[in-house]
Amino acid sequence: MASTKLSYGERALRHNNPAAQALLETMDRKKTNLCVSVDVTSKSAFLAVVDAVGPYVCLIKLHDFLIFEDRKFADIGNTVSLQYSGGVYRIASWSHITNAHTVPGPGIIAGLAKVGLPLGRGLLLLAEMSSAGTLAAGSYSEQTIAIARANRDFVVGFIAMKRPTPPPEAVDEDFLVLTPGVQIGSKGDALGQHGCDVIIVGRGITGSGESISVNEVKSRATLYREEGWKAYLERIQRVS
Repeated sequence: MASTKLSYGERALRHNNPAAQALLETMDRKKTNLCVSVDVTSKSAFLAVVDAVGPYVCLIKLHDFLIFEDRKFADIGNTVSLQYSGGVYRIASWSHITNAHTVPGPGIIAGLAKVGLPLGRGLLLLAEMSSAGTLAAGSYSEQTIAIARANRDFVVGFIAMKRPTPPPEAVDEDFLVLTPGVQIGSKGDALGQHGCDVIIVGRGITGSGESISVNEVKSRATLYREEGWKAYLERIQRVS
């Protein structure tokens, strides 16, 4: 059965990456496929948002959710290995999942995997971007997907606007697809129509300023969680 027709819990049992397993289990247990991108700069606003959305999310870009560091690594293998493991932030020590561009080629995956795999971490590749005029499209996206298929032990999925079509021989392929820029009321249904697993919402929940209304954030997070879960159940053709 195609992974898009399996429940998150069923997919967790089949996945070989610990970070992907943990994320899918969290999504299934909490009944949410919402990731909130906390686009604020002050510590107080950040903590207020995290505290408000904690019960409603599976991932934050610790209550009961995983941490996604939107680092977008984009350098040669040795350099990203040092950036991932050390430096001021020591990202690998606390971030369950991070992401990378594939511009440098497969070496970037090897450099990050050397650090992340022993820690049970997972990597997302930026296969597509939603910005106007993006070069992350066409052959670039195809090559990114090919690199992911060659590194399935560490690469757990993509940042993309739609799910890539697996080749006929990829029977057990199960990549997570996280789609940014999802807004309720916008034209189309990025989750239900394109096979997305996790919706990434930023200002649609947090607002556009540093002043945070906790009640409004909770209300918006609840709405996005409900709509995202509804689309997921429709996709796998099951009732709640």
